Amino acid sequence: MKDLKVLQKEPQFLTIALINLALLLVFLELGSLGWYFVKHKQFFYTREKTENKSDLGINLEGVRLNKSIVERFHPFFGFIQQPSADFRPGFKVNNYGFISPYDYPLKKTKTNQFFIGVFGGSVASDYAIFQVQNQILPKYLKQLPGLKDKEFVILSFATGGYKQPQQLLILNYFLALGQELDMVVNIDGFNEVALSNLNNKNQVDLAMPSIQHISPLANFANNSLSTKAMEATLRIQENKTRINEGLESLQHCSLAACNALTSVYVQQLVNNYKTDVLKFEEERIKQQKNGSGSVIYINTNKSVLQDSVAFKNMADNWAKSSIFMHKVLSASNVPYFHVLQPNQYYQTKRVFGEAEKQIAFNKETPYAKSVQIGYPALFKNFPNLEKNNINLLNAVNVFDKTKEAVYVDSCCHYNQAGELVFSNYVGRSILESLRKDEARSKKK
Repeated sequence: MKDLKVLQKEPQFLTIALINLALLLVFLELGSLGWYFVKHKQFFYTREKTENKSDLGINLEGVRLNKSIVERFHPFFGFIQQPSADFRPGFKVNNYGFISPYDYPLKKTKTNQFFIGVFGGSVASDYAIFQVQNQILPKYLKQLPGLKDKEFVILSFATGGYKQPQQLLILNYFLALGQELDMVVNIDGFNEVALSNLNNKNQVDLAMPSIQHISPLANFANNSLSTKAMEATLRIQENKTRINEGLESLQHCSLAACNALTSVYVQQLVNNYKTDVLKFEEERIKQQKNGSGSVIYINTNKSVLQDSVAFKNMADNWAKSSIFMHKVLSASNVPYFHVLQPNQYYQTKRVFGEAEKQIAFNKETPYAKSVQIGYPALFKNFPNLEKNNINLLNAVNVFDKTKEAVYVDSCCHYNQAGELVFSNYVGRSILESLRKDEARSKKK
């Protein structure tokens, strides 16, 4: 009799389990729909489908989906990205290694064209890409009567890892080639302290290009890779394959829950990829210390400089390089604007949400201390920059009133919301500065 009752209850349990499973799936789908709408500002089922992997909501900054080493030695710039295709529609890694729609030097084809050159590292490169795509700075400049009919062309001379005096050298190089520029925007500060500090810790001259970028190339040139570096390379290759497969799956998800779960999975693969890239570079930097037989010559120091000395030298180099950029441009009456970029490790009044904290901060990063010591050192050079008539835009507080997340990694890069806030600040500030210049000219 008991066995009969058990048999009768089994279908009930099965029915209840199936109902609960169905409800779970419904709630998962509803939650995923809300998550997708908050993230992409559109309804999942009526979304605009894209073949562009960069539009899928995954932060692919720094992920080399096709090649492991994209940098190449350059006899003047230190290093450049290898000219190739780019995953963003309308862009390429051009003949000089910059992400741009154009090869350089670019000649004007219309009398009303207005060329804006953007210099700096990866944040500057991202800014230039965002301007080409969204025309934020041109929208502000068109408010000036003399510029309202101009066709604005954004030219990026920025690459991830560049720091002064690379911007200064690149500017002079292209001016010597006859590149026309009507305005220059230099966005920097972070690389000058964070990457120069890595140089110092590895006894490499502060003004040398980033050892983090040069060392891998030097080790390849010397045919010297450690076992740990090779193991990291294998993991990078495996992750890269999985990321590509995940992005393909993401493009074909028919349910919001599929999109949400796949996005989390792919983003974790991307994070693992970036961790292995750092380990790979750390191992190769270790080998650089004993590089007396290298075919690549890099200026070194006899010892690691004390922080007080090192950061003062970094800041002085940063300021002097900017002053010389201004001097060479002012000789041709080209306006120059120097933007100190915001960074999460320089503490302001901004309140970070818990989710953004997980993305934006890393206790193990060497960048935090560099920014905390380095940015105040940069501030001490503000009077010198002002004395030399530099249009300096201090953007460190630009995100203070922004409640939504703006950082996409624990380094320095911004998401679309952050790019928009930053771009509006730069555009508004440049417009105000040019209006003041016009007002002063009319009084004379």
